Amino acid sequence: MGANPNENGPGVGFIFLNEILRMKEHFIAALGMTVSASAKQPQAAEKPPVDIVLIGGGVMSATLGTYLKALEPGWTIHMYERLEKTAEESSNGWNNAGTGHAAFCELNYTTLTQAGSVDISKAVAVNESFEISRQFWAYLVKQKILTEPQSFINNVPHMSFVWGEDNIRFLRQRFDALQTSTLFRGMEYSENPQQIRDWAPLVMDGRDTFQKVAATRMEMGTDVNFGEMTQQLLSALQQHPQFHLHLQHDVVDIKRNADQTWSVHVADHSNGGQQSTVRARHVFIGGGGASLTLLQKSGIPEVNGYAGFPVGGQFLVATNPAVVGQHHAKVYGKASVGAPPMSVPHIDTRILDGKQALLFGPFATFSSKFLKRGSWLDLFHSLTRQNLLPMLRVGLDNFALMRYLISQLLMSNKDRLNALREYYPQATMADWSLIEAGQRVQVIKKDAGKGGILQFGTEVVSSADGSLSALLGASPGASTAAPIMLELLASMFKEQVTTDAWQRKLKEMIPSYGQTINGDLALTNAVRRSTSEVLGLTYIEARPLPGESAEGKWEGLQKAI
Repeated sequence: MGANPNENGPGVGFIFLNEILRMKEHFIAALGMTVSASAKQPQAAEKPPVDIVLIGGGVMSATLGTYLKALEPGWTIHMYERLEKTAEESSNGWNNAGTGHAAFCELNYTTLTQAGSVDISKAVAVNESFEISRQFWAYLVKQKILTEPQSFINNVPHMSFVWGEDNIRFLRQRFDALQTSTLFRGMEYSENPQQIRDWAPLVMDGRDTFQKVAATRMEMGTDVNFGEMTQQLLSALQQHPQFHLHLQHDVVDIKRNADQTWSVHVADHSNGGQQSTVRARHVFIGGGGASLTLLQKSGIPEVNGYAGFPVGGQFLVATNPAVVGQHHAKVYGKASVGAPPMSVPHIDTRILDGKQALLFGPFATFSSKFLKRGSWLDLFHSLTRQNLLPMLRVGLDNFALMRYLISQLLMSNKDRLNALREYYPQATMADWSLIEAGQRVQVIKKDAGKGGILQFGTEVVSSADGSLSALLGASPGASTAAPIMLELLASMFKEQVTTDAWQRKLKEMIPSYGQTINGDLALTNAVRRSTSEVLGLTYIEARPLPGESAEGKWEGLQKAI
């Protein structure tokens, strides 16, 4: 009988990794990689604290900064970005698929229950979140903070596409279940090859005529250039004298002060790495994959037990007009067994800088870096005594994921072409090139039952008083930046968010603020009609089911819109 490692000690693997942690601690101390907070404190104390420090120049920090400038115009905001430009990591248009994640086409947001029904709760939550994003962006367009909506958001129909009896049965069930939500009215379903060809000819031409297929289509799907959006948000913020953007500034340490402010230690790489310290009342860490290690440096106990698993991605890209012109959709399939949700195969129309291209992928890669332009030591530096066991448990419980990653790493160009031909049967490799996409860090967290779990999606981790928060995780990410930062406002600024002034402003920015859109047909249509008009997008009216009322609780929404 095999020994149980939980009964007979930590095991060889745990002891080995524990020894690595000891080596890491000595290594850091020897190189002087941590900044002495006491040495920097006099410099920081000379100036009053800034209201908030935003770490990372991506869409999350830009969104939070935009909220705060509208809510508290007089607050001082400092943003620190380690690279020469903002929005160059995950927010960059070529580092993500640009899907406006609304759960129209992403099958991983709907799962089969043990009873055989389809659970749509996550799909509804994701769609509600995207409606908040649309409202926020529409408000910013009306305020001329975002300009020319077609420069950052465009209609591209969202489709789910499957083959095989089991998958077709699931897609049919999914479609039926989604129709119970007002948010998914207007979605079309077909098992007719000719109808599907009309929607996506590139996907159907050359396909085996005996292969049974099915698809859903939502015409009001979107493609979003989050890089362009981020640049516009930051350009508007820079018009305010109280906002300060620091490029090529790397945050190297964060420490709590006796007066409950935070000392943020920064290295200026445009000036030989010279270090300085800024004192802040609040800190938001929106550094993508690097957020975990910065959160660990803050010393807050809430981060104990969190770890990160880095997963990179590659896409095949086509720019040949003869190919690109055959396809205008984002077509998502089903993920391979063991694949993380962010690895669902899809062939997408992308609109970047006014030009169309096709992307297919992603193909998973592995790197110990937490950022595309990070360090090979990132994973090593993130290991702690608190997150070691959860990481080991996740490794033991996710062999399917490990097998999937290994199979992806071993793929040849021929293998990638074969994968592409499942969605574009007539593809030739001469039309496609392989690019490196962004790096994502999936959240691993301590779990009382399993020891550790691999968590997909995003998660906000905050200090007990809410004065320091960080965003961890990946998809749906940027698509839900507005609602995520809205939730963060409530936890980080508990006193301010309940004031009449903040409540009025938030309802001006998000007309449905405080209300649930799903299930309210009138509210669903009012919100979508308004945002579609401002953003220049297609509006599809959600129609009532037999016996369903078209009335809703407006609560002054008409006046706000």
